[in-house]
Amino acid sequence: MTILLRTLRLICLSTWVGALVFFGFVAKVAFQNLPNAFQAGLVVRGSLLQLHLLGEAAGVLYLLFTVALIATQRDTHPVRAAELAIVIAMLCLTAYSQLSVMPSMENDRASLAEQFHTEVDHSPADAPAHQHFDRLHNLSVKLEGAVLIEGLVLLALSTIHGRDDFDRFA
Repeated sequence: MTILLRTLRLICLSTWVGALVFFGFVAKVAFQNLPNAFQAGLVVRGSLLQLHLLGEAAGVLYLLFTVALIATQRDTHPVRAAELAIVIAMLCLTAYSQLSVMPSMENDRASLAEQFHTEVDHSPADAPAHQHFDRLHNLSVKLEGAVLIEGLVLLALSTIHGRDDFDRFA
């Protein structure tokens, strides 16, 4: 049972981290190959929404499998507490991006379209909605980067198992 729970945790986490890495390539390719930034933004926005859903599901499952490992007393290594804290942080950052940052960016995009009858990249750079959009975009990039870094740390921590493994490095 322990090996199954550890394996399921690893599958969940590696799927989430892999999707984050892949998303970076999708965004780059979209902005390099689509005819305009608006179309690329639609692809990136849609991909990010799906990435967040996948991440939230994978994170919750990881959390449940970790709690199950601890509850069965089959893996009570102290590093499990750090893993729980990290995955909760990843879930919170992802939820914040999904529920706050992205809707605000969409409001800015709609405001610019209504006010200037154009998309963000063609609106005046000094327009308040354009500046707010740019700030939120930078925040979004930082949030996704933080989740990726936390995910990579979590991948490294998830390989630590019994007390013997930990004591070898002391």
